[in-house]
Amino acid sequence: MKLSIRKDALNEAIGHVSRAVSPRPVIPILAGIKIDADSRGITLTASDTDISVQSFIPLEEDGETIVRMESGGSLVLGAKFFSEIVRKLPTDTVELEAPDVHRAIIRSGNAEIELVGLDPEEYPVLPSVADAHTFSINGLKMKQLVQRTVFAVSANESTPILTGVLWQLSGGKLKLTATDRHRLSNAECEVAADPELKLDQMVIAGRTLNELSKLVPDNGTMIEVAATESQVLFRMDRILFYSRLLDGTYPDTSRIITNQYKTEMIMSTKALTDAIERAYLLSREEKTNIVRMATVGSGEIEVSSSSLEIGKVTERIVPDHLAGEELKIAFNSRYMLDALKVIDQEKIHIGFTGAMSPILIRPEQEPDMLHLILPYRTTT
Repeated sequence: MKLSIRKDALNEAIGHVSRAVSPRPVIPILAGIKIDADSRGITLTASDTDISVQSFIPLEEDGETIVRMESGGSLVLGAKFFSEIVRKLPTDTVELEAPDVHRAIIRSGNAEIELVGLDPEEYPVLPSVADAHTFSINGLKMKQLVQRTVFAVSANESTPILTGVLWQLSGGKLKLTATDRHRLSNAECEVAADPELKLDQMVIAGRTLNELSKLVPDNGTMIEVAATESQVLFRMDRILFYSRLLDGTYPDTSRIITNQYKTEMIMSTKALTDAIERAYLLSREEKTNIVRMATVGSGEIEVSSSSLEIGKVTERIVPDHLAGEELKIAFNSRYMLDALKVIDQEKIHIGFTGAMSPILIRPEQEPDMLHLILPYRTTT
């Protein structure tokens, strides 16, 4: 292998694939980035067995030369040192030469670095997505769906399936659901798919989706999603992002969602968020995060919390609409704030089904988004 490449293009590709490099790889070669050079350009690959990322660099783009290829080949270089070295090279052009698979020479300006390489033949083959079910989704919409749900995944590895987000596709509509048994978030949108295509149990780890979101551009590029029984591939521009699907059956959460409320209200998203943030300041000191909400006779809502060491905060809000039974309820303010902060609508609808039944939160003008929080039982 012998070639020269623009430093910015190489840096960008390394940054993309480095998201799949584990600090504690299951096999030593996965601590490296695989580099394949041929007549089309350069392909960088990294994997931690759960996720794999490929980034392609063409020989030229928009008439400008990016790579000058003298000879192709493959090699694997340690990700940590390779990325740090390239980032600190003195000129805008990087020369890469590999006399054999066990040695690479990097030149830039007056700098010359020799790195030990690993045998690319030992690098695992990427997962196959042959015979996959495919659909396409606007990248910005996909990022929004992930943002609106992924925070509700479980951090408890004892139930692995709940550390992921459930993707369900039916009738051309994609729905994402996440729950940790104490709260639930779901969001949905239309996608480009065969109307007959149906996916029921595609569960992707929350950590994986956070990494994927960082790679998705904000320009609305369409992303092709190809899913098999065990893998999913996201194709975007010059990046391929593979993920293993989580094993197991995601619980049926539809039974806890209702539109029959004992008390319901519509109010300013910002006003409620600000009030709960102030109450949270005291609730976090007790390490319970418990905030209480109650209706008061004047048609107002009272939000309160207390700390034995600091004191008490009480604040009243006038909702735009309040109907139903009187209400006294306690909930985890951190969970409530997580939900409120991903709602970008001015008004929200909150439905209460009882003091010990789920709280349901929806943006008033966005029916395709729902957050559910289970209340706390308190002695006061």
